[in-house]
Amino acid sequence: MDPATQTHCVLLLDLPPSALAGIDLLSFTTTPRFRGVKNLPPGLHFIFAASDASLSVRHGAWFYVSPGAGSPQVFLKRWDAATEELVAATNQTEVLRWKANLGSIWKDGLTPYRQTVPTADTREEEDVVEESTDWSRLTAKINPTLLSRITGLNPDHWSLTSASSAAQDEDSIPGLESSNSILHPEKELHFLPIDLKKTWRDGATGRERTEGAQDRSWALGELIEKHCQGSSHRARESEVLGEIQFAFLMVLTLNNNSCLEQWKRLLGVLFTCRQAIKERAKLFIELLGTLKLQLSHCADMEAGMFDMNENGGGFLKPLLRRFRKALDEFDGKWKADLVDEFEELEEFLQQEFGWELDDSFVKHGMLELEDGERVEMDVNGADEDDETGEYAPTVVELTPSQLKELSGTGDHGADSSSDAAEDSGENSEEDADLEDMDTRF
Repeated sequence: MDPATQTHCVLLLDLPPSALAGIDLLSFTTTPRFRGVKNLPPGLHFIFAASDASLSVRHGAWFYVSPGAGSPQVFLKRWDAATEELVAATNQTEVLRWKANLGSIWKDGLTPYRQTVPTADTREEEDVVEESTDWSRLTAKINPTLLSRITGLNPDHWSLTSASSAAQDEDSIPGLESSNSILHPEKELHFLPIDLKKTWRDGATGRERTEGAQDRSWALGELIEKHCQGSSHRARESEVLGEIQFAFLMVLTLNNNSCLEQWKRLLGVLFTCRQAIKERAKLFIELLGTLKLQLSHCADMEAGMFDMNENGGGFLKPLLRRFRKALDEFDGKWKADLVDEFEELEEFLQQEFGWELDDSFVKHGMLELEDGERVEMDVNGADEDDETGEYAPTVVELTPSQLKELSGTGDHGADSSSDAAEDSGENSEEDADLEDMDTRF
C-alpha cells in the first residue's frame, strides 16, 4: 500500500471474537478480521470495548488526533484478556512495527470512520445514510485539560469504565463498592464538587441560606471561579459545559451511573439559578443548545438510563419549568437570544416527547369518557414543580405565649422575644424549604 494513501487510524488489538467495540457515536460487534478504525478526522475521539456485547462493564479511552499536515497518526490500544481491560500500547518498538505493517491490514482489517445516521426519507433502506456532525458538536467544550482533571493525566489514553465513579457516588449507587476490587480497583473520577443540599457560603445564616437554596447563583459562581481551571472567565464557564458534555457521553457510550448523577447535579445547579441568568446569559444560551442536542440522542441510551417519556419527565421537566419562570421575571433586550433558545428547546420537547413547560394546560376540568359519561378530573402534582398550591412557602404568626416559650423565659423584653421568634421561625421555615427542594431536585 502506498504510504501516501494512509490516514489517521486507531488499532484495537486482541479483542475476542464477537466482542463489542465502538468509537464516538457508533458501536458494533467485531469480526475476526477487525483490527481498528481508519480515516479518523482531527479532534477528540472516544473508543470503547467489552469482551461481550451482553456484559455491563465497558472500558473506554479518549484520544486526540492533531489537526494539520504531517504523517498520519497511529494510536495503538490493546485488550488485556487477563484483566479484561483496555490498555494503551507504550512499547515504541511494537508501535513502529504496526505502523510499518499497516498495509497488510488496511483494506480488510480496518473499518472506515463514518458517523452516520438514517435520513428521514430513507429509514427503510438501511444502507442509505448521511453524515452526521453531532460528535464534534457534542464534544465542542471538552478539552485535554478537562479530561486530565477528571480521569487523570494520561495523554491520548484518558481512560475509564462503566464502573468508574466519583467518591461521592460510591455509597449511593448500587454495585459500585463491590466492583472496586482490591486487585483491580476502579478509577476515581474527579468531578466538579457539587452539594445540592448546601448552596450557600460557609457561615451563612437565616435569610441568606434561604435565598441560597432558592437561587443557586452563588453556588454556580463558586463552582466556576474556584474549581474550574480556565485562564479566563469564559473559559471557566465553558469548563462547566464541557463536564456536562463529558458526563452525558459517558452515559451514552459506557452506561456510567456516576456520570449520569453528575450530569443531573450540574443541571440541578444551573437551572435553579435566577440572578446568574442575567449575569451569565451567554453561558445559559450555550447550555440550552447543548441540552437540546443531547436530548435528541436520549433514544440511543441503552437500558433506559434516562426515559424522557416517563410520567412527569423525571427530574428535568420541573427544572425547566422553574427556569422558564425565573427567565420571565426579567425584562430587557439582553434576554431575547436566551428566550429564542429556550423556545427552540421547548418546541423540540413538545414535538418529540409531548412535554408542556408552561402553565397553559388544564389542571382541573371535565373529562368526557368513551361512553359519553363526564367526570371531573384534577392533574395530580400540577403545582409540585413550582412553589404554588400546597408547596407554596407559608408565614406562621406566633401567639404571645409561643413567643415567650421560644425566648426561654417569660420575663424578657418584647424586642428580645420578637427577635428570637423571628430567628427561630425563619430557620424552621428555611429547613422545611430545603427538605422540599432536596427531594424535588
